[in-house]
Amino acid sequence: QVQLVESGGGLVQAGGSLRLSCAASGRTFSSLGMGWFRQAPGKEREFVATISRSGGITYYADSVKGRFTISRDNAQNTVYLQMNSLKPEDTAVYFCAADLGIATPNPRAYEYWGQGTQVTVSS
Repeated sequence: QVQLVESGGGLVQAGGSLRLSCAASGRTFSSLGMGWFRQAPGKEREFVATISRSGGITYYADSVKGRFTISRDNAQNTVYLQMNSLKPEDTAVYFCAADLGIATPNPRAYEYWGQGTQVTVSS
């Protein structure tokens, strides 16, 4: 089992920044591909970013490319999502997820999920 706990969400004005963290426990963190997803009210969960086990490979949704950065610290068992130039359409609950295989943009590939953290961007 893998436990994931997100933190760092909140209310921010458009153009501002937030940094989300996701702390993992229960399994060797460096064996996990990690991803961030988000879900806005009335919408399906969508892919945001993924990072490989070593952190050497990252992949982003087009909607966040150039504004968001995913990173990980395997010594601290934590994955991060730095979000800059936030827009109102970034408002959603953000989830981190762990993949025992290769991290992909497909949410169905992920075995473990955190409880989510709310991000609200005001205009």
